[in-house]
Amino acid sequence: MLTDRIPRVSIAHLPTPLEPLPRLATLLNGPQIWVKRDDQTGLATGGNKARKLEFLVAQALAQGADTLITCGAAQSNHARQTAAAAARFGLSCVLVLRGAPPQQIQGNLLLDHVLGAEIVWAGDAPLADRMEEIAESLRAQGRRPYIVPYGGSNALGVCGYVAAMEELLAQSAREGLMFDHIVLASSSGGTQAGLSIAARARGYRGCILGISVDLQADPLRRRIADLAAETADLLGLRLSFTPEDFAVEDGYIGGGYGVVGDLEREAIRLLAQTEGLLLDPVYTGRAFGGLIDLIRRGAFSPQERVLFWHTGGVAGLFARSDIFEFHTLENSDREG
Repeated sequence: MLTDRIPRVSIAHLPTPLEPLPRLATLLNGPQIWVKRDDQTGLATGGNKARKLEFLVAQALAQGADTLITCGAAQSNHARQTAAAAARFGLSCVLVLRGAPPQQIQGNLLLDHVLGAEIVWAGDAPLADRMEEIAESLRAQGRRPYIVPYGGSNALGVCGYVAAMEELLAQSAREGLMFDHIVLASSSGGTQAGLSIAARARGYRGCILGISVDLQADPLRRRIADLAAETADLLGLRLSFTPEDFAVEDGYIGGGYGVVGDLEREAIRLLAQTEGLLLDPVYTGRAFGGLIDLIRRGAFSPQERVLFWHTGGVAGLFARSDIFEFHTLENSDREG
């Protein structure tokens, strides 16, 4: 494997399953739709960050770290999985979260507390600055902190998705499958960068489409290209990347990061009610909603096979009952 020489610990349940979505594909009258179940990686409800943390935690342990520090939004999937990884390896964890404490502790934030993480609310301060301040304070106390970057997306974390793409190609070969398109949520850029590196190195000819969750296409492409170049260099691969090498769709950002609209609501309900599969409201809900819209617009032919890479985050759904309307029968109606 391309990442064999990079130290790694075992965290995720791998390989994650490949599953078809036949009822949904029939309903949409479009291409074959499959899903790569990285919501099943097994680290405190699963998600894509488990793959990145296998490499990041290995480096932290090699450096003798006793504390992991990372950052994110209040319902950060990455923060929750970092807290779980810290607990598994006997490390302390500090999570620097954007904004102020909410009135209710639920979803990912509830799991952060259950996992024993210390929560620091950053308000409007830059998250990277607050992480460094906390790290300096811990060092002054004789502690050994290790900063895990936002989304786990640096060259080392990206290695997790270089290995993931090789995993997919091996699964595809065993099962006689070929995917014309891979569609995923893209935000910090590490997942798409890793998939693209291994795709280039191993000769995958399909399209890897990142549906942006928050950034416009041009800055996101630049971010992915930078990460891909840094990771290829780390792996000793003679590959070069430019922003134009990456397919990004930024037409589904809607009201912005974490703002749930009709697109996300329909995607969550439709996939749940046709295939029994859950999405989160921020990342996979938006990306799958974009995929549904692209299918309806005829972006894929019925003969093609499309893979949706489910990056997890389902715990965040349990903090957003406000995005749905629920209708129940009154007792009198049931008893009548």
